[in-house]
Amino acid sequence: MKKNRVILICLLVIVCCSCKKKKETESSTTTATSIGPNLIFKFQFDSTQVRLNNLGQPSGVVSGHGAQSPVFQIISSHSIELAPSDSTLLGNGAVLYRAPETSLGGSLAIDFDSSVLAQQGGVFFSIPLKNVAAGSYKWLRVSLAYQNYDIKYKVTIAGIDYYYTGRLASFIGFNTYIRTYKINTMSKTLDSNKVQGYWGFESLGTIYTGQAPAGGTTVPNPIASTSPIPAGSCVVTGQFPTNLTITGKETNDITVIVSLSTNKSFEWIDSNGNGWYEPLLGEQVTDMGIRGLIPSIQ
Repeated sequence: MKKNRVILICLLVIVCCSCKKKKETESSTTTATSIGPNLIFKFQFDSTQVRLNNLGQPSGVVSGHGAQSPVFQIISSHSIELAPSDSTLLGNGAVLYRAPETSLGGSLAIDFDSSVLAQQGGVFFSIPLKNVAAGSYKWLRVSLAYQNYDIKYKVTIAGIDYYYTGRLASFIGFNTYIRTYKINTMSKTLDSNKVQGYWGFESLGTIYTGQAPAGGTTVPNPIASTSPIPAGSCVVTGQFPTNLTITGKETNDITVIVSLSTNKSFEWIDSNGNGWYEPLLGEQVTDMGIRGLIPSIQ
């Protein structure tokens, strides 16, 4: 009996030691992987924000066109860059992120399968502040790649008007390799590249696809005269209200809210001037570009 007690005590000691070592290891691992402080980026969609043109100037809707403010579901970016001055050329600032690319479709393209999809208020990128070059940054450049949102439309059948809401997947990056993409409940397989302006629209169990005209995607850039962007890219530029200053000695996170203007950002040729998008009439989608970017610091 005494022998059994000794064995039991030994077993308890071993189990206790084992549990203690496991907890110490888990705590050590958590500490080792907790890196900070961080520079964090979050998207915000604003249909009331000023509607800008390619030069960053207020712009109305072109005569003969219709436009509406879509309800955004998700978005993805291709690159993020901080620029210290008006004359900082694209790529010469602090490039924080660039999405994976591939040549599977022939020419170099954004790899859609590897893109990070973000919702309203969601973190789409985070980087330790120690990895950001110290400096004072006036401008934020975000190259946008993909949008997914709801739009309203109208169909007329046998003289009766019907009004619906459908989901649109919009590819606005310079070039995107798409294997399969899901619009809402339905998916489409391509296994090919699509240049800026390709879209897929789902409603009532059907997928429609199309291509906006080359050069038709609005990309606001208020410093276009001193720091232009390549044609066909979607590098939207916005100025910080006060410069974002990185010292390298930060002790707390810095969060940047990237507010995107969705003010009538979905645009089409309104063939009958009634203000409704009517895909069954063959109305041409002309522009799906974001209409401005305002970064703010939290």
